[in-house]
Amino acid sequence: MSSADRVVLVHMSRSTSAPHRKVVAAKALLALADGCSVRSTAARLGSYPNTVARWRDRYLVEGVESVGVIAAGRGRKPSIDSDTIEAIVSDTLHSVPDDGATAWSCRTMAERHGVGKDTVQRVWRARNLKPWRVETFKLSKDPDFEAKLVDVVGLYLDPPER
Repeated sequence: MSSADRVVLVHMSRSTSAPHRKVVAAKALLALADGCSVRSTAARLGSYPNTVARWRDRYLVEGVESVGVIAAGRGRKPSIDSDTIEAIVSDTLHSVPDDGATAWSCRTMAERHGVGKDTVQRVWRARNLKPWRVETFKLSKDPDFEAKLVDVVGLYLDPPER
C-alpha cells in the first residue's frame, strides 16, 4: 500500500460522515496492510472473512477509489417494469389530470398507475421531468381580461403626466 493510499484510508476510517461500509472497508484494508490476517480482521470488525477478502482483492485491482463503492449489478433490482415507466412519462408529457388541475402531482400520477409516489418521483428525476413548471405564456380566464389588458397597454403607450 502506498503512503498516499494509507493517508486516504486513514482519513476514511476516521470519518464520522462517510457511509458505514466505506469506514469499515477502510479499517479492514489498514489492518491487512499492518499484517493482520483476513480472519482476525473480519472478527474484529464484525464482518465475514470472504467479505474482507473481496474488499482486499477489489482494492488491489481498482485502487482506493473503489473502497466502499457498491459494485454495479449489486443491490435490489427495480420492481417496476419499463411499460409502466413509459406510461408515466407519456402521461406526464401528453395529458392533464382528470380533476381539473393544470399539471400532474406525483400523488395523482401514482394513483393513476398504481405505483408509489416515490416511484413517480424517481422516474421524473431520471428523465428530468418537472410537470409543475410552465414554460409557455398563459392567458387569464378572467372574462374582463381583454378590457383590463387594453387599459394597461394604453397606460404604457400614453402615460399620464407625473
